[in-house]
Amino acid sequence: MHPSCREDFRIAIICALPIEYDAISLVFDQFWDGSGDKFGKLPEDPNNYTTGRIGNHNVVLAMLSHIGKASAASVIASICRSYVNIRLAIVTGICGGVPLGGRDGSQEMLLGDVVISNIVVQHDFGKRYPDRFHRKDTIQSDLNKPSKELRSLLLAVTTETGLERLQQRTNDFLQELQATAVRKNRRTQYTYPGKAEDRPFEADYRHMHHNSPSCICREWSINSDPVCVDAPFLTCDDLGCEKAHLIPRKRLQSSEPGIKGPPMPAIHFGPIASGDTVMKSGVERDIIAKREEVIAFEMESAGIWEEVPSIVVKGVCDYSDCHKNKNWQTFAAATAASAVKAVLERYSPREKAPPNHKSPQKPTIAPTVRQDGSRFVSHVEGKEIKQGNQMKISSQESRNYAQGGSFFGGSTKSESSVTQGNTMTF
Repeated sequence: MHPSCREDFRIAIICALPIEYDAISLVFDQFWDGSGDKFGKLPEDPNNYTTGRIGNHNVVLAMLSHIGKASAASVIASICRSYVNIRLAIVTGICGGVPLGGRDGSQEMLLGDVVISNIVVQHDFGKRYPDRFHRKDTIQSDLNKPSKELRSLLLAVTTETGLERLQQRTNDFLQELQATAVRKNRRTQYTYPGKAEDRPFEADYRHMHHNSPSCICREWSINSDPVCVDAPFLTCDDLGCEKAHLIPRKRLQSSEPGIKGPPMPAIHFGPIASGDTVMKSGVERDIIAKREEVIAFEMESAGIWEEVPSIVVKGVCDYSDCHKNKNWQTFAAATAASAVKAVLERYSPREKAPPNHKSPQKPTIAPTVRQDGSRFVSHVEGKEIKQGNQMKISSQESRNYAQGGSFFGGSTKSESSVTQGNTMTF
């Protein structure tokens, strides 16, 4: 289970914000770099990595230096060069949701829900005409299609049984994450902000001063009219945004008997819009959502999609409108991280097939080249006595070579010296 090198990693997780990094790190079961980076990276790789284990998977985690597609593309390219066996990239963190999504607008989404997508739409990539914007068709066909094993996983978890199990495990892991944050005394404890804070307004209801007769906001009449410069930085309570303009929520109004506490985060599957523009217009959100059938908006996935099979797992922290705030960001990051762990629990990548097994062959016995040693068996007498054979081998063939030693069997008398020795040279 413990990886020995970078080649043992199959999963990459990418996030864009520190709050997303903090949340996903809480679902790691073990870290491999607690005492320093043991695996290194290529010299030209600028990324900073965290390595560890989630369930049965060795995972490398990277955070973008900047938000947006370009930064995401650079990060995943470097990951794939340093970690050459990555089979799946998961983009996790927070996103803006469509409160009533789907083809017929019946897919009700709450803050804290999770969006899982294997289809990314680059909603800001196209041509701007004087009267309209024409987006280039980039739904899945132009972006990297998921691998067969990833498609099989997504098919399995979108069944009634698979989705039920995935949502339950996500909720289980969310509770574990929250308990871990408390135990570690984290500054953020990822608590549910409350039903009263989940407020989706009608798409054309503007975030501005509604009870200030001296403000420019009083002159607003159509969506393109300006509001005061202070309005975007104030809360709905400060501006007097009226509850009468909230979209009714069936899931918040109904509760099962005997069940207390926050609703279990739901998991939604569908296309997600990705671009370099932060969506803060309910009207524009609904136009794009209806045209492209997307259910959420984010800013990184389009940069990663073309490099490696990928899925997006993001928690809904706002409704992509002018009323958005940061109150739900940490909780949404936690639900997304919990869903990532639940997805990986169901993911079983195919192992590389072992090479074809062949029965061991008996080694071929090469012919032996033998040179016997010289033998003196009688009395030998002389001024200088030398005995020795030489074998010089030039053949490149695989053979066995043997050379016998010299032998003096009788008495030897020399006035100068006696030399005995054989040599073998290649």
